[in-house]
Amino acid sequence: MKAEIFLPDDYRPAEDEPFMNDRQLEYFRRKLLVWKQELLEQSAETIEGLSDSARNVPDLADRASEETDRALELRTRDRQRKLIAKIDAALRRIDSGEYGYCEMTGEPISLKRLDARPIATMTLEAQERHERRERVHRDD
Repeated sequence: MKAEIFLPDDYRPAEDEPFMNDRQLEYFRRKLLVWKQELLEQSAETIEGLSDSARNVPDLADRASEETDRALELRTRDRQRKLIAKIDAALRRIDSGEYGYCEMTGEPISLKRLDARPIATMTLEAQERHERRERVHRDD
């Protein structure tokens, strides 16, 4: 087991330190774990809310409104489930030493991009190329 890495509360990865050093990896690991925990807590609240609202509402307008709310909650829950899978994949990349590098080009992903979107798997340029290609093929 690895020794725990000391990370000051105000630590932010900087461009002037070696890319994906132990402190940066620990910073992103903690950021991902906190995000995942928040999503899991929201998910539990959603499930609790849905089970509480599973009652028979006689008024058709109220029932329709409740069904719409429930469908929205379930869609949100599904998005969160997919996001948790992406967070888990990012944590695996940290463990395997692949985190922070573009899966298309192998180039380092900017620290600003990773800080804003820690599940990113491509550099901004590679992501834009990918989305343009996707758009072209979708139009076919």
